[in-house]
Amino acid sequence: MGEKSDKIKEKVSNVREKNSGFRKEFIEFINRGSVVDLAVGVAVGGAFTAIVNSLVNDIVMPIVGLIGGGVDFRDLKIVIPNFFGGDTEAVIAYGNFIQNVIEFLIIAWVIFLIIKAMNRINRKKDAKAAAKK
Repeated sequence: MGEKSDKIKEKVSNVREKNSGFRKEFIEFINRGSVVDLAVGVAVGGAFTAIVNSLVNDIVMPIVGLIGGGVDFRDLKIVIPNFFGGDTEAVIAYGNFIQNVIEFLIIAWVIFLIIKAMNRINRKKDAKAAAKK
């Protein structure tokens, strides 16, 4: 019985060592800068989405609607009646699609402008660093 007990203790010890290595590796992974940067990026992205949604819904789309003759894109839809005798209808809300496409284009434009500005700043830093050498 003592020999079995020793073997069990040895196996438990081996499992603990493996788990300890796994835990250590996981902690190193979490503490990497890229994981923290990703978490910050997701949080900032969520806040940025709210700002862009407000920009699109409250500022851009009313102006586009006025230019388009007072059309509210969210109300644009095609209602298809049920040809099989049921009470339900199918609604194709293409106005929401147009709204989302415009929102995407604005987000892409803003990100482009931010990256362009960052590239300009980095080029200036690189030029200053090259001039010092």
